Amino acid sequence: MSLRLKIVLALTLLAAGATAAIGIVSYTSTKHELEETVDRSLDVAAAQLRESIPLLDGDGDGGLGSGRPGRDRPRSFEQVLYQVIDATGVVLAAGQSDQLPVSDRDIAVANAASPDARVRYEIEVDGEPFRVLTVRQGPVAVQLARSLSESQKSLEQILQSTLLAVVVVAVLSALIGWLIARQVTRRLLRLTAAAGEVATTGRLDVDVPVDGSDETAQLGRAFSGMLGALQASKREQHQLVQDAGHELRTPLTSLRTNVAVLRRRFDALPADSRDQLLADLDSETRELTDLVNELVELATDRRDDEPVQAVRLQDVAERAAARARRRFGRDVVVHAATATATLVDGRPNGLERAVQNLIDNACKFASEGLIEVAVAGGSVTVRDHGPGLVDADIPHLFDRFYRSVEMRSKPGSGLGLSIVKSVADAHGGTVFARNAPGGGAELGFTIPT
Repeated sequence: MSLRLKIVLALTLLAAGATAAIGIVSYTSTKHELEETVDRSLDVAAAQLRESIPLLDGDGDGGLGSGRPGRDRPRSFEQVLYQVIDATGVVLAAGQSDQLPVSDRDIAVANAASPDARVRYEIEVDGEPFRVLTVRQGPVAVQLARSLSESQKSLEQILQSTLLAVVVVAVLSALIGWLIARQVTRRLLRLTAAAGEVATTGRLDVDVPVDGSDETAQLGRAFSGMLGALQASKREQHQLVQDAGHELRTPLTSLRTNVAVLRRRFDALPADSRDQLLADLDSETRELTDLVNELVELATDRRDDEPVQAVRLQDVAERAAARARRRFGRDVVVHAATATATLVDGRPNGLERAVQNLIDNACKFASEGLIEVAVAGGSVTVRDHGPGLVDADIPHLFDRFYRSVEMRSKPGSGLGLSIVKSVADAHGGTVFARNAPGGGAELGFTIPT
């Protein structure tokens, strides 16, 4: 069953059910009120009858005669029929030409010991419904009856009106439900078509409906944003593959050239030349290995899988500095106020890799001098005492594979600082690069504490 049909059926059933419930309540309450009105009129008639008609005279027949209609019938009895019966059920007097049927219940009231005995019931006389009240009055009983035909006609009219209202409301609600469902599902159908086009063609630039402010429009905007993010990721992936291919060609070409020289002239080369070629091969192999490892890390970007926990940036910086001292044999010092002042919520391995890349970058491109690492709050700043940065290079230092003209002769892949930026972005932070006062360069990142 389609969503449109479900909405139409739900609205129709809801409206028809509500109308029917209101009609049933109205019918029931009206029926109860009419019954109470008839009963009250019979009670009033019984009270008036006691006052207006003497039941017993000195002869014991009360002047009622032998079943003849009473001559002094009260005017308020225009709609009420009555007759008097004795303990055996014989009609002593009647206020109408036709007698009411006498049942065992009426005789029981006439013979009851209690002076307040009474009974109510409904009967049919010549096909017409009546409501009967029989009350004890002295040695006899009085039957009072009132027709229910008018009440039943009123109830039938209410029932017919209710049924008509249910039908009309059901039709109108079905029409309104269809209009609402059409309006709601129209954009859903367009969104489904867009998703189907993406699945079929693989294109991410399809038109997605985002108009409106309801939940359907919000879904459309979310879907459009998802497609935009996928498209940006696809572009970045394509760019990464192109850049990686370009960067990998250089060390591979050099390796292939050196291997070809060794293959052709290995025996004819002097020992020092062979050693130089082997050293170049070893250096280029290490550079190629580092490049591949960084490419894999940048492409997979599994740092987000690491759980966030409390991290002291001072401890992270100390470990990275110790590793750089062993690797490069350089003086690397860490400045931090206290360990608690550098406490942040982050991913330890990712942050350590970012700090390590900053220190390694300083060691590679500043051939001598002290490397200083300053940690304050959520900020890590690595300063070298080298030649400093070219102003034109500063905006591009954290781009993938970017290497300045002056530094292209030095080892490196151009990915280290881009990894620093990705770590900072993952922590909601920023990166910076600037020339330090007094010479050298300062590079680092800041994340929220």
